[in-house]
Amino acid sequence: MAPSLEAPEAVQDVLANPLREKPNLVAPEPEHCPGPESEKAGVADSCAGCPNQKICAAAPKGPDPDIPLINARLAGIKHKILVLSGKGGVGKSTFTSLLAHAFATNPETMVGVMDTDICGPSIPKMLGVESETIHVSNAGWSPAWAMDNLAVMSIQFMLPNRDDAIIWRGPKKNGLIKQFLKDVEWGELDFLLVDTPPGTSDEHLSVNTFLKGSGIDGAVMITTPQEVALLDVRKEIDFCRKAGIRVLGIVENMSAFVCPKCTHTSEIFQATTGGGRALAAEMGIPFLGSVPLDPRIGMACDYGESFFDSFPDSPACKALRGVVRGLASQVNLDPNDIMPDA
Repeated sequence: MAPSLEAPEAVQDVLANPLREKPNLVAPEPEHCPGPESEKAGVADSCAGCPNQKICAAAPKGPDPDIPLINARLAGIKHKILVLSGKGGVGKSTFTSLLAHAFATNPETMVGVMDTDICGPSIPKMLGVESETIHVSNAGWSPAWAMDNLAVMSIQFMLPNRDDAIIWRGPKKNGLIKQFLKDVEWGELDFLLVDTPPGTSDEHLSVNTFLKGSGIDGAVMITTPQEVALLDVRKEIDFCRKAGIRVLGIVENMSAFVCPKCTHTSEIFQATTGGGRALAAEMGIPFLGSVPLDPRIGMACDYGESFFDSFPDSPACKALRGVVRGLASQVNLDPNDIMPDA
């Protein structure tokens, strides 16, 4: 494949303007052009007589006017945590649902889950609210409630049919994520968990831009032990550092298989380079723990049930309690208030 001749945009420019849509110019930029995104675009002296003058003058400029509205809407949320990986199939959505149920085990804790995986929303299925729809009132969009203290918002609630594909380009995805933050009546929450798709692209840039003003506690990195997964997690960590997002810690998911009957442990994915623990040490990031592979987790997700309620004594549940306690410490909370050590 021939290399692209198009010069890449500077990293900091992309992070600062992730939602910018460059205007469709009808002619090349003249020699003294101030730039189509400049505040002077279309009104500078050098713009006189340019065929692009009207296009550049009408192009959006300056900060997003919806940011203050988003900040006001999210003012009642104490902690905002992103669940990232960079790699698909490592269990981000599964971990998000487990984390939500873990926080919600305390009836005094209000939890929200925002599913930003626009093309593959699985959170509603895992939390047992797949058949819900969005209700609109004067106050905004009402999230679905999986429990009395667990709210959920996903594009799945907007689809006419459960199996409809979402075939959208970046701007439409960005617009929906903005609506999830600006129009959803989240109310007073202790935690808002944001489930993200793989990669370091549109959805991640949008979430970072829209949440930055209201404050993000940080991101939890999910990986599996093998080096193929760690390759993409390293890129996601680099994205967080460039975007100014604190990495709260790394969780190694599917670290081993523990037989539910005989409790024998088998390594399904070999940690050829040391796994998540070695990566955390290499990157100087807290290692929150290893969660073993348990087929009952998948069963609980399929039925939309809480794994913590169904199998509280399983090795995976005990490991998840340790992860939650470590995460609580990273956001300056007393672990015993969030997840008592059983």
